[in-house]
Amino acid sequence: MSDEEAEHEEAEEMENETKSEGEGEEEEKLEHGEEEAQEEARDEVPLTDEIIAQSLSLLAKTGNGLAHAYTRFEATNRNLTDITRLEPFVHLRFIDLSNNGLRTVASLSRLKFLLTLKLDSNELSMFDLPPFPYLQTLRLSDNRIKSVKGIEQPRLEILNLNQNQIDSCEGLEQSKLPNLMTLEMRQNRLTTTKGIALLNLKNLFLAANEITKLEDLQDLSRLTTLHLRDNKVGTLDGFSENMKQLQYVNLRANEVTDPEELKKLAVLPMLRALVLLETPLSETDSYRTEVLVALEKLERLDKDQFDEDERAEADDERKRRADEAQEAQEAATDDGSKQEEAADKE
Repeated sequence: MSDEEAEHEEAEEMENETKSEGEGEEEEKLEHGEEEAQEEARDEVPLTDEIIAQSLSLLAKTGNGLAHAYTRFEATNRNLTDITRLEPFVHLRFIDLSNNGLRTVASLSRLKFLLTLKLDSNELSMFDLPPFPYLQTLRLSDNRIKSVKGIEQPRLEILNLNQNQIDSCEGLEQSKLPNLMTLEMRQNRLTTTKGIALLNLKNLFLAANEITKLEDLQDLSRLTTLHLRDNKVGTLDGFSENMKQLQYVNLRANEVTDPEELKKLAVLPMLRALVLLETPLSETDSYRTEVLVALEKLERLDKDQFDEDERAEADDERKRRADEAQEAQEAATDDGSKQEEAADKE
């Protein structure tokens, strides 16, 4: 093949590649455009008199005690996209609108007596409601929420944000959620715990994220349960002696390999149960002994309590290592003394 033919063939290949890439981009744009069109063209399903009548219940006295009003509204699995007609029902205390097609719930902003609000499995990309004076439970799992910023509820105790698209804990502040005790953020896109500043938090569930670093946990002095299953934690930095009530830590299916990392959990005075199943460490010889050597007060590892024989074996191993460490230190001291004597003689 001549040089001219080779150049011509190469030019044709480049042109074809460029054309293919262009066609691929066009196809992608078309597909994306079709998806957007489908979203825009979705059928609107507003609340009707019939749905409202079927969904209202729990008649109770109003705040002034002079009248009665319905306080519970449950309309799940209705494909609702518009709940504007709920605006006049200002006495509602319990609302469940799970499994619908809601993209906004701004119509609920006047319902100041709300205690429980369930909005699981909708199409919310943000929580666009103001602070409610009495709201205690808020469920927003399985939506499209990308940020926790804007969630500010003074009396909220339980917040469920499982199965969203959140990649940062920034915004989970004491000033915005001063009474929060249980936070659930399973199956999001978190890579760190940085930003969780909730001093009254007792239960923290962060399973099935991409977490590699444990940060900003040291001030959670009331935390009792920390659930981190199915993450990528390999080092156990981030714990502190200030975490005086932490009793249960679940690190199942993480990347803990080195038994030395366990010593970092020894600062937790109340730690009694630890889960390390499906970690590289759990597949090593003397796994249970290694854990008990590092964490003398631990009562349960994975699903099993430690028995007396295991405790005796761990005590012996701990004593043996302490003796070895002391001998090594004494030997090092003797070597240092001999070197000093030799230097003096010179």
